[in-house]
Amino acid sequence: MIQGTGSDVGKSLIVAGLCRLARKRGIHAAPFKPQNMSNQAAVCPGGGEIGRAQALQAMAAGIEPCTDFNPVLLKPQADRVSQVIVHGHPSGSLGASGFRGYSKTLLPAIKESLERLAREYDLLVVEGAGSPAEVNLRPGDIANMGFATKADVPVCIVGDIDRGGVIAALVGTHAVLGDEDRQQVCGFIVNKFRGDPGLFEDGLSVVRQRTGWHCFGMVRWLESAATLPAEDATSLRSERRHPGGHLRVVAPVLSRIANSDDLDALRLEPEVDFSFVHPGSAIPRDADAIILCGTKSTVSELKFLRSQGWHHDVISHARNGGYVLGICGGFQMLGHNVRDPSGVDGAAAAGAGLGLLDVSTTMVAQKTVRQAQGRCAVSGIPVCGYEIHAGRTAGPQLQNPLLHMDGGPDGARSEDGRIEGTYLHGLLANDRYRREWLKRLGARPDSSIRYATAVDKALDEVADALASDLDVDALLRCARVPRWGAA
Repeated sequence: MIQGTGSDVGKSLIVAGLCRLARKRGIHAAPFKPQNMSNQAAVCPGGGEIGRAQALQAMAAGIEPCTDFNPVLLKPQADRVSQVIVHGHPSGSLGASGFRGYSKTLLPAIKESLERLAREYDLLVVEGAGSPAEVNLRPGDIANMGFATKADVPVCIVGDIDRGGVIAALVGTHAVLGDEDRQQVCGFIVNKFRGDPGLFEDGLSVVRQRTGWHCFGMVRWLESAATLPAEDATSLRSERRHPGGHLRVVAPVLSRIANSDDLDALRLEPEVDFSFVHPGSAIPRDADAIILCGTKSTVSELKFLRSQGWHHDVISHARNGGYVLGICGGFQMLGHNVRDPSGVDGAAAAGAGLGLLDVSTTMVAQKTVRQAQGRCAVSGIPVCGYEIHAGRTAGPQLQNPLLHMDGGPDGARSEDGRIEGTYLHGLLANDRYRREWLKRLGARPDSSIRYATAVDKALDEVADALASDLDVDALLRCARVPRWGAA
């Protein structure tokens, strides 16, 4: 099990790299994350959703995503409330204070998934959540040491040297862990190292002396990681990939932004100058296109959009002939209004939309979670992706859809084609569609870019780096058969 000294230290990436490395070695491996908290989700072939990171790790292992890889997924829909997804399907919502007591009731689902996977695979690479050093959360924990001790799974702790204080983070984690939890730790990894590794040998010695833990190595800073989908919104990078790009595309970072990896393929296009717009900043007036991503709570997001003044920016951009693309919740926000009478995405509420498309949306309890394929209504180009939404959208503009999917028309377009909305996640990852979309916006796409190939290549590079930087054999020797209830 890969745990970390904190969030965003690289746990997901190391698990993905180990899964790809296992595949290269002919080991039938799978990822496992008992509990994840993220609005970045993926859809499994048989239905059901899991964390995006686990879908990427499954890809690294060369297997299809499965709900067992992430049996419990928490999707934040308000500051203190999350939707609980169990084995891929909604199981109600809970406040942060209520989750501690409820979490123990989720252990049977985690145990069920673990046992199924243990029967099918030779190796499971488990990812923790947050940090085991948050010992105030230890009672009722099912994501870190609570799981590791329950299943008797050995733990490797990852520290991030790039953020500074990695010695204190590792030694401090050792200091606050209880004796039982400390015994589960087989060693540590220092991640995101830049420069000459020999310069940190003294630092490693300090950690070894203070903790008694074995060091499995230091992983270099990996530029290829930027190609891979981020696990959550805290990892969204604000810098532009190609400042000299002909086409400027921006996306506001919404308060409950979901599936922002929909935009990752654009980052690879040299003609596209892409950037996220963070709260507190205005949407640039020189933007050629604005993309509104998905969100876990559309009504609340409309209020947030207005609190930032972004509604004025988007409407002005559209009136001046700019392009706007809304995906999932972003599509819903482009309509006249969004209603949530039953509180599907939090409290019962309603909000006025941006009024750029002649549609309206009502939230319903029945959630659509499916993989989908079809064709672009404009060009006829084949597309594929997935849907995760609880909204039902209606209105005259649906008569001019963006896509014709196998299940019927999807999305809507304005008469001049400059305002578009869709429920299909992953649309811009379709290489032919992305090129055609960029051409319509006046850019020259790079015909050599294959997004799926680029992701696969990045996973290979991560695996090769781990093979070079870590004592992988020693790490794998620590693995053992899980014994549920051993502790």
